Amino acid sequence: MDIGNRLQEIRKAHGLSQRELAARAGLTNGTISLIEQNKTSPSVASLKSLLDAIPMSIAEFFATIEDAPNSKYFFGPDEFTEIAPQSGQTAVSLRQLGNASHHALQILDETYPPNADTGPERLSHVGEEAGIVIEGQIEITVDDQVRVLKPGDGYLFDSRLPHRFRNTGTEVCKIVSACTPPSF
Repeated sequence: MDIGNRLQEIRKAHGLSQRELAARAGLTNGTISLIEQNKTSPSVASLKSLLDAIPMSIAEFFATIEDAPNSKYFFGPDEFTEIAPQSGQTAVSLRQLGNASHHALQILDETYPPNADTGPERLSHVGEEAGIVIEGQIEITVDDQVRVLKPGDGYLFDSRLPHRFRNTGTEVCKIVSACTPPSF
């Protein structure tokens, strides 16, 4: 997916200049310009801030068209939608199952390489979040609580509470998570 072009289309459809969107999101208009030209990839937290300023969820931003008469119920690993448009050794991968904008539940296959995190700003959005660590370890901050979770450990919290995910370990961390409603 062309993240920059998609952001530009949505920004213009909402009648926003780069400056207006930047001011609403707490970023510089130069950053918006670089993202729209695909010269930089936003962190998960920065993309969330941009979309909150529009307002739009990450699920809606990455929505693909599902044909109602030909509903899709099963997905191969190559049919998930990557909603964390980062690159590099510490890039977080958040792969969404199906088109969450057409459902009441958002399912993610999350991968955090060592030293990866969701960004310096804590995330906050409407809904509830839950997940189970499949492999590796992850440090999760929710409100004023911090915990390192290992395989088999899980979490469940109100997503309006400020939160952050960070792999402080030396191995890749894999999580399967859900968010309802699909507001992330």
